[in-house]
Amino acid sequence: MTSVTDSDGQQGTEERTGLAALVFDSRARSLFFQGVLALIIIGLIWLALQNAAQNLADQNKEFGFDFFDRPSDIQILTTFGTWLLDYQPGQSTIFDVFLLSIANTLIVAIAGIFFATIWGFLLGIFRLSSNFVLRGFATIYVELLRNVPLLLQIFFWTAVMRIVAPSERGVYTTLIPGLLQFDAKGMYGPFPIVEDGFGFTLAAFIIACIGAWAYARWAKKRQDKTGQPSPVFLVSLGMIVVLPTLVYLITGRPITIEWPNYVTEGPIFRQGFEKGVGSYIAPEFVALFLALFTYTAAFIAEIVRAGIQAVPKGQSEAAGALGLPDGLTMRKVVLPQAFRVIVPPLTSQYLNLTKNSSLAAAIGYPELVAAFAGTILNQVGRAIEIIAVVILVYLTISLLTSAFMNWFNNRVALVER
Repeated sequence: MTSVTDSDGQQGTEERTGLAALVFDSRARSLFFQGVLALIIIGLIWLALQNAAQNLADQNKEFGFDFFDRPSDIQILTTFGTWLLDYQPGQSTIFDVFLLSIANTLIVAIAGIFFATIWGFLLGIFRLSSNFVLRGFATIYVELLRNVPLLLQIFFWTAVMRIVAPSERGVYTTLIPGLLQFDAKGMYGPFPIVEDGFGFTLAAFIIACIGAWAYARWAKKRQDKTGQPSPVFLVSLGMIVVLPTLVYLITGRPITIEWPNYVTEGPIFRQGFEKGVGSYIAPEFVALFLALFTYTAAFIAEIVRAGIQAVPKGQSEAAGALGLPDGLTMRKVVLPQAFRVIVPPLTSQYLNLTKNSSLAAAIGYPELVAAFAGTILNQVGRAIEIIAVVILVYLTISLLTSAFMNWFNNRVALVER
């Protein structure tokens, strides 16, 4: 619109139409410039691909993903991924190696995130404790671990595993009596064998979890309405434990436990834990897992400390005036308000932990970078395709993690009444 003056001296407005309206419309200008930028980026990508295709043609090299169907004859460390896909050198394909490397990356990332979150929250609370010992321990831990490169910490834990494990053949050490043993090759423990009828037990467990979730929602609405608390933890625990246990017993115990078998007969080089019996955890996995979660927990601790300190002190004082104990005050008053500060940077730490798992290539743990972008790349020589796939996998994992954390952030956001 423009201001105009009529013959009587009155101010008025004139509507812009056509091209002038689009030029002076801020939203239209924004869409136009974004479209131009997108076309420029697409053009640059197209030129880069054309240049790469021409260079490959000049070198008589092909571009494609047909190598995924080739058989893989490489020996891979026994891990969760090799067990999940039943990897067999010479029989499995490169695509199987790709899938098992993703599985190994995900298992160490998920386990690391879970334990780093718990340990980091405890350290963050310890940092604000009035107990000098707890506060001092947390401070030293945080300042030490977050200032030492992660790669050195991975090497440190690898060396610890080598030192702690028995060096003599035919000798093993018990970590947890009757449950977990280890020797120079790794850790060994029980493994559940699923039999017919297990599906009923699994279904009962899922139903119990849904029931516990529904009861928790009902209890929260009831407490918001009446102020009366309900025994959510005990009821939920009872549902999750009792119902599956009853179904498990009724269906004839469809799960048996396979225990590691230690062979003491025969030549010395054949003695040790029998392969394929019980569960096996590679020392490389343990070293990587310990390094990732202890290192990331130091950063999470500072995030938690900052989030707690962002809550006005008057909130804790008001809870104390109402007679709430310190633990309940922290759980019911302080942390729910601190989450709005904690969750956004916590997402970054989860993403960092997942990407830092690529350092496992330094100790031979077969995750995505070591097994697929390392060994397979050296065999097939398809650098562009393999690196592009690796980038896409990490991008997908990061986007899914961010989407979940954004959903969780919206769930814990404060709702003003």
